[in-house]
Order: sequence, then structure tokens, then C-alpha cells
Amino acid sequence: MSHIPRDLRYLSSHEWARKEADGTLTVGISDHAQDALGDVVFVEVPEIGRMVVAEEASAVVESVKAASDIYSPFTGEIVAVNEELKTKPELINQEPYGSGWIMKIRPSKVEEYAKLLDADGYTQVLEKGE
Repeated sequence: MSHIPRDLRYLSSHEWARKEADGTLTVGISDHAQDALGDVVFVEVPEIGRMVVAEEASAVVESVKAASDIYSPFTGEIVAVNEELKTKPELINQEPYGSGWIMKIRPSKVEEYAKLLDADGYTQVLEKGE
């Protein structure tokens, strides 16, 4: 079973979100997602300042197997992106919950966070094979 940190929230499409002290939300893909993709070779991060809508494709991760859209868990503004992924896309495979983060969003609808899956809910998604 993939590693599923309990302090994060998840989308059933395998993105994770972490609340930061400054009110932003850091977003990446889960250990399960990076494992399913295989070796990540390219990451297209969104532009800082872009407004995104919850569950909208906001970034792209390409691997030796496939390209996959990354969906925003929240409505809000992109306030930071992981520039290091441009030269080291493998960080997503190495540390999906750490240095492999993709973007930070300043949410405009904070109530959306409560609608995300907790670790147990995400585990159930994986067990169902979704």
C-alpha cells in the first residue's frame, strides 16, 4: 500500500493538499500517483497569478508511461510553483510529499478544504481501485 500521510487532504484523482501557516495550500500528487506514473521526466507547472477553479486541470506531469493532468483541489490564485521541478522532475518520484510539491494556492473558498478526503477516505479510494 502507498504511503498516505494522515495530516494531508486528498482528491480521488490522487492530488494532495497541505494547509500552510500563511493560509496557502501546498499541492502535489500522492505516492500512489507517482508510482502509477513511473519515472517522471517533465512537469509543466502553472503560471504564478493564474486563477484556478477546484477540480480544474492546472498542471501536467509527464512520465515514461503517460502524461497526466494535475487538478487543483481548490478555487483560488496560484501564488508559488516548484521551479526546481523544471530541472529535477524526478523529485516527484523521490519525495512526493516533500520537495516534489507542485504548486501553492491562496484559496478563495476555504470551505473547499473540508470537502477533500482525509487519509482514511483516500485509502478507501485506493482499495476500490479508483
